[in-house]
Amino acid sequence: MSFDGKRIWLIGASSGIGAALAKELAGQGAHLVLSARNEEALQALAAECGGAEVVPLDLARAESLGAASERVAEGGKLDALVCTAALYDPARVVDLDPEKTAALVQVNVTGTLLVAQCAPKVLREGGQLALFGSVAGYVGLPKGQAYSATKAAIINLAETLRVELAPRVDVRLVCPGFVRTRLTDKNDFKMPAMIEPEQAARDIAKGMSGRSFEIHFPKRFTFALKMLRLLPYPVALRLTARLAG
Repeated sequence: MSFDGKRIWLIGASSGIGAALAKELAGQGAHLVLSARNEEALQALAAECGGAEVVPLDLARAESLGAASERVAEGGKLDALVCTAALYDPARVVDLDPEKTAALVQVNVTGTLLVAQCAPKVLREGGQLALFGSVAGYVGLPKGQAYSATKAAIINLAETLRVELAPRVDVRLVCPGFVRTRLTDKNDFKMPAMIEPEQAARDIAKGMSGRSFEIHFPKRFTFALKMLRLLPYPVALRLTARLAG
């Protein structure tokens, strides 16, 4: 689809991929509604995006999303709803912090489920819902347990919703590889095929304009992990151990 004149709600827009995507879509003529917890960052971003509407929300709180969706709905039906929001806290399973892990699951899984629940109410007929998985959800990788598990859940959820909500909602799944953001800054290992948020935003916008269910990038990396997922467990787990060092 062309984004010119389209009304799009971006959740998780205050930084990283979300902020870069906001700038990309605004540059293509979209009218944006920007949401995240950091209202100050959203206001600064809105000024760069042609005066986008700002609707702060905390995806960890169901009532916050409910109030935000009602406010967004007052402005008319949306052409697309994109949820990039996620928490990330890498650690081996024995070192996981229970409170951080619970918050991560609350935002990444429960929050995304609630976004999907409200999507049919705020989207026009045939409008697009883009949910963010990750290549981390393709295979289980050491030190990524909680995050990888939530992203695997989002992949499964998007696959289900693609069928369940069709044709009322056009569900898309976005699975980025390594993108330079404050989240990947937490990693202490080599990240192959790293790209900048601006490139990720261009790839996402291109994918949203197309017809494919899954938008994944950079393909030189994502295809390798897809192949790993197809291998028998004895081979795949041995290769995974090598990747993990």
